[in-house]
Amino acid sequence: MHEKLENFERNHVWVLVEPPPHCNPIGTKWVFKNKWGEDGVVVRNKARLVAQGFCQKKEIDYEETFAPVARLEAIHILLAFAASKGFKLFQMDVKSAFLNRFVEEEVYVRQPPGFEHPKFPNRVFKLQKALYGLKQAPRAWYERLRKSLIYVDDIIFGGSSHALCSKFSEQMSREFEMSMMGELHFFLGLQIRQTPQGTFVHQSKYTRDLLRKFEMADASPQMTPMSTSTALDADENGKEVYRGMIGSLLYLTATRPDIQFVVGLYARFQASPRESHRTAVKRILRYIKFTPEFGLWHSADSSLSLLGFSDSDHARCRIYRKSTSATSTCEAEYVAAASCWSQILWMLATLRDYGLTYRRVPILCDSSRAISVAKNPVLHSGTKHIDVRYHFLRDNYEKGIIDIVKVASENQVANILTKPLDLETFNRLRRELG
Repeated sequence: MHEKLENFERNHVWVLVEPPPHCNPIGTKWVFKNKWGEDGVVVRNKARLVAQGFCQKKEIDYEETFAPVARLEAIHILLAFAASKGFKLFQMDVKSAFLNRFVEEEVYVRQPPGFEHPKFPNRVFKLQKALYGLKQAPRAWYERLRKSLIYVDDIIFGGSSHALCSKFSEQMSREFEMSMMGELHFFLGLQIRQTPQGTFVHQSKYTRDLLRKFEMADASPQMTPMSTSTALDADENGKEVYRGMIGSLLYLTATRPDIQFVVGLYARFQASPRESHRTAVKRILRYIKFTPEFGLWHSADSSLSLLGFSDSDHARCRIYRKSTSATSTCEAEYVAAASCWSQILWMLATLRDYGLTYRRVPILCDSSRAISVAKNPVLHSGTKHIDVRYHFLRDNYEKGIIDIVKVASENQVANILTKPLDLETFNRLRRELG
């Protein structure tokens, strides 16, 4: 705590002043946390003084609060690109990130509990820089970072030249108070193993912690996350149960696309989870116990080609027998292909920053009728009601930006993301995911 307060003084975060008239100073609180390494050992004990930002009033204490964050897909793109180019990735950490940006509003906070000034215990601190907990703190930090072309306080970077990487880290250390953490091993809960053959990303530590948390460490393992005969309903007679299982499993899908479908399916019952739902979710936990070391492999031999897989499962809802996106299988597949293309468009924009461009990106679809709708501009009674916003798929096909290709249903990799599968098919498609 003393180290943190000394850091405040060094960064000129605040000034001790008499409280002005009608001033309602914001309270402060100490928050303590252990920072863990990928091997489960505590790397550092952290103390953080935070402002109780929930007391702030909009347009009085703050204005803008939004600050963008990196998508997990962007991180995977960087990992795949670095693996294919033979780059080593490194990591840096910004100390007291939010303290590097001035606040534009006039904000007062109370003195930290236990560290009041002996001569002036009734004075308050006028903030000159952002403090953790303030509504505007993330926005202020982002504006500061944007000038140095970085976006978060945990920074990953790499390059073909070790000398240039060292020069970059020195430059960033001069700009901010930062620590070099060496080669990238552990980032946002993802364990990363870099080898000459490629990069493996997994969450085995998180998986083991998850199993212990829900007392499933000694449970019998399962070979698939969901039975092909499982059919959940509302189960009005069941008992309310703790729903944290789904939230924990959702984060695991960052490196485990093999459980994305079943976790998303069971998440539909979060409004009123029952005992039967927990039993079904426990099967997922039994499955990840059987496969704790699974993750995503970015091969060094990758050509970085871009390929889309599109699939849907019309009217999967067994309770009301309805679809929220379409009135037919054809329309559902067409809407799914349009959604797939939206994601590819974002990826194309991201990959351009890496100097990569693509022509006629193929989207693999197993619906001949949906492909016909995409390629044929003629409307008829079965398709004329489709919302115009989905027809940008057809526009991009006509411009030659994408190609829609027929694939046999048994070879549709996206099946693992849309429906329950038998063991043989599940294992085959799981290998195709990487």
